[in-house]
Amino acid sequence: MRNSSWQKSSYSGSNADCVEVRAADGAIELRESDEGHISIRMSARRFAAFLQETKAGDFDHLLTTDA
Repeated sequence: MRNSSWQKSSYSGSNADCVEVRAADGAIELRESDEGHISIRMSARRFAAFLQETKAGDFDHLLTTDA
């Protein structure tokens, strides 16, 4: 797997608050654009599972209305 540049989520629109993803050294990395120095790194298999879990609502209980 080659390294790629950061790609912004299509759900982010034109604002700066977005999630970015890239392939790097055989893994997948995620970061929030306004905190670019902090990233999460995982295997492609784990990333696929994370996406499925997110779409299924497995993390919805972590959402708060305090923003």
